[in-house]
Amino acid sequence: MPPRVWRGLPPPRQSRLFPKGIFRMRSPVRFVFVLHDHQPVGNFDGVIEQAYRDSYLPVLDLVERHAGIRLAIHTSGPLAEWLDRHHPDYLDRLARLVAAGRLEIVGGAFYEPILAMLPSQDRIGQIRRYNEWLERRLSAKVSGMWVAERVWDPGMVRDLAAAGVGWTILDDFHFKAAGLAEEELDRYWLTEGDGSTLPVFPVSEHLRYVIPFAAPHATIDHLAFLASRRENAVAVFGDDGEKFGVWPDTFKTVFEERWLETFFGLLEHNRDWIRMSLPSEVIRDLPPAGTVWLPECSYREMTTWVLPPKEQEAVVAAKAACDADERLRGISRFIRGGTWRNFRLRYAEANEMYARMMAVSRRIDAIRRASVETGSTAHVIDAEALSTAIECLYRGQCNCAYWHGAFGGIYLPHLRNAVYRELIAADIACDQATGRGGSWVDVATDDHDFDGRPEVRLSNDALDVWIAGSKGGMIYELDLKAQRHNLLATLDRRPEAYHSQVLAGPGAARSVVDASQMARFKQEGLERMVRYDLYRRKSLVDHFYDLDIPAAAVMETTAMERGSFAAAAYEAVVRRNPDRIQVLLSHDGNAWGIPFTLSKAITLEAGSRVIEIAYKLERLPRDFRQHFAVEFNFAGMPAAAAGRFFHDGTGRELGELGSRLDLGDVRAIGLVDDWLDIDATLSISRPSGLWTFPINSVSQSEGGFELVHQSVVVMPHWIVTPDADGCWRVNMRLSLDSHRDTDRIPRQTRAAAFAT
Repeated sequence: MPPRVWRGLPPPRQSRLFPKGIFRMRSPVRFVFVLHDHQPVGNFDGVIEQAYRDSYLPVLDLVERHAGIRLAIHTSGPLAEWLDRHHPDYLDRLARLVAAGRLEIVGGAFYEPILAMLPSQDRIGQIRRYNEWLERRLSAKVSGMWVAERVWDPGMVRDLAAAGVGWTILDDFHFKAAGLAEEELDRYWLTEGDGSTLPVFPVSEHLRYVIPFAAPHATIDHLAFLASRRENAVAVFGDDGEKFGVWPDTFKTVFEERWLETFFGLLEHNRDWIRMSLPSEVIRDLPPAGTVWLPECSYREMTTWVLPPKEQEAVVAAKAACDADERLRGISRFIRGGTWRNFRLRYAEANEMYARMMAVSRRIDAIRRASVETGSTAHVIDAEALSTAIECLYRGQCNCAYWHGAFGGIYLPHLRNAVYRELIAADIACDQATGRGGSWVDVATDDHDFDGRPEVRLSNDALDVWIAGSKGGMIYELDLKAQRHNLLATLDRRPEAYHSQVLAGPGAARSVVDASQMARFKQEGLERMVRYDLYRRKSLVDHFYDLDIPAAAVMETTAMERGSFAAAAYEAVVRRNPDRIQVLLSHDGNAWGIPFTLSKAITLEAGSRVIEIAYKLERLPRDFRQHFAVEFNFAGMPAAAAGRFFHDGTGRELGELGSRLDLGDVRAIGLVDDWLDIDATLSISRPSGLWTFPINSVSQSEGGFELVHQSVVVMPHWIVTPDADGCWRVNMRLSLDSHRDTDRIPRQTRAAAFAT
């Protein structure tokens, strides 16, 4: 966001430009003003309500008061549904503006996915379903669509056309990347793919940066320049509606200092040459400038954010060098970073969500195909359950948790949890649609996460356990179906380009990556809290440490790995019984150079909410003495919150879930979350030491830099010495109960059960 320079002026009585004759008008300029209002699936009601009060409502109030203002609005599906539940009068007012010809409703994919990451059938399905909803609710004909984050792929044209899309808008950055000059971007263009064409408006980056951050006259000046340069020029502003009141300091600028009131007054005063136009009117009245084939692209900032930190800085530096050199200034527009898809490379967690989403999408598609092939849909599937599965899938495709830029995105646990909640619910609905019920257990081995190596999905009617043998034999997803919750929706701590700004502390200069970003610290001491993880924060991660390692070294990620197991490739073998399936993982590795075999077995029974875990170290020399630890992570169970705490299995609470515990002679440790109705208890067959500590990331959000709780580590550890056969063994049971159910059982009884 550029620095705020507007300080407030009264609404002008006349334009300051044209009495002075600065520009000579060729013809009126058509000004297309598009707002994109969005709230992600899973966002807190209070946050959305505040955005409604600070932005959506006051903007609508001003539009209604200024009869000369005409605009287009895209309200994302999650927000539209929320408004329909909480403020239906707002949607009714939009419908009246549509009927008056002052507002065009812009459609889109229902739950604001990145279209480029979706299979074709989901792209088309999301767009059609939302257009039908909008037309039914607002009595509006929807012809255009908003492309989420303007992430464009040329292969989408055919699907958009098939979904009935009549036009869309993208950034002028896309057009410049295709080779068009600045003076060619005051018109709309056609693009083509697989024989289908689509009108596309270029959104002015200049207007994105001056509205509402420069004085209102700056936009009028720019429109005057366009009007003087070409007949029938078209200027398009399209950006987040939240920048009018929700972004930092903008409520003061836009409403208290009357920026928007002044701007609307200027537009109305100059209506003899500024013609506020709806997008569909421009397409109806004017021909396209031509046909252009746009590359895979997004807005300029997004192509930078997707890169690793050093590469982000390199792209910014290269562009600055070109802009500063008159000989190179012309090629600056061709400098861009990476493709949005590679957020899945930067963040393994994004790829895990994507892979989970694709598994659900493929399953739904298979159910559809099977029902068509049988020719008897009504008898093969439960159509209502299938419709629920599709809706949950679409909600789980909401884009915000899949990436990170200026806002929190993937760093926000509640957004990741919401994605998994919907995808788990979709899978459950698929079970209902196909008549799968009762107690069952199943296993599937496939390349679930698209890394070229197989993963194992171990499932029953209560749990889904996803195991990556090639990545340390870890459990990387653990779904509790009753709670619709993934206990391993964790996030590893990794370098970010803005961390240099954080490490410099309060008072630091602007970001080296985005000069518009000031250093705002939402908490004290963040510069001392930046940590990076050397391995995945998942479960069954196997560590070997120094014998006398202090707990603080493990908790602060300064402990040295002395074994080769934490990220090793384990061989996976599946053993089946009718009601019981075991995945056996083994790796020949070493600790301190001493070779041995580590095996671990993960067993799940039909109808059970217990995961049985057995470890065996074998081929140990007689004098073997090593410090062995097994890491578990639990995500979505916040620290320092009421109703969330550790217990020892006997009824004694040990502290809230952010507690740093260093315990000895432990047989059981439990984590309770009353909000989620979870009691996760780990019982251990032989006494262990036990460490617990929180994983907190320092990340960037729209409000500034902040500390975010990502997961809690539970790590039993032992000094391993071999038995007479050169082996060492331990068994563990992870019981994933409903807290309300287990609360009816005396904790002493449960503790006795854990010890047997």
